[in-house]
Amino acid sequence: MPGSPTPSERERTDAEARAREKEEQAKLPYKWTQTIKDLDVTIPVAGNLRGKDIAVVMTKTKLKVGVKGQEPVIDGDLTHPILVDESTWTLETVSSPTPSTSQTPSTPQKEISLHLDKSHKQTWWPALTTNTPYTLDTSKIVPENSKLGDLDGETRGMVEKMMYDQRQKEMGRPTSEEEGKMEMLRKFQAQHPEMDFSGAKIN
Repeated sequence: MPGSPTPSERERTDAEARAREKEEQAKLPYKWTQTIKDLDVTIPVAGNLRGKDIAVVMTKTKLKVGVKGQEPVIDGDLTHPILVDESTWTLETVSSPTPSTSQTPSTPQKEISLHLDKSHKQTWWPALTTNTPYTLDTSKIVPENSKLGDLDGETRGMVEKMMYDQRQKEMGRPTSEEEGKMEMLRKFQAQHPEMDFSGAKIN
């Protein structure tokens, strides 16, 4: 079809989009990653802080995190709901690499680490909160093969179906659900050749 991008052009465009997303995500005051089941968020804070200095408010649909007495680092509605009872947060010490120009060990730093359990396991999040200025293109998310292999059978099947459906939609082809309906129609048509299916539509 005239005007359609070639595979190499599409690959270059996708690579540019991923680079832009990575650059945008680096501007956020926190880092976050996700799997099909959950999210992990880390926020760097001063090394002299203790757990009592941290303020975390976590509900099914909202998240507020920061240091007491300061503007919160995260404060907004979550993109999708979470299971609060299965979600946790901790204050952890992280070791920073020692500068090559000095033999003096660097000051230990800390980070607020949050683990959020998704309510909807089959949903990729474009952002942590709805007020985030930068979002991800969830149609391009592909789990690493090693992580995909670590999933249990049911979850892996779910992820593979999502990935397949995303690829089909990008190519303008029917999803697995639509293919299933079409197959059922074909079987029914074979069993009832006397019926006219010329006007049948798959919804």
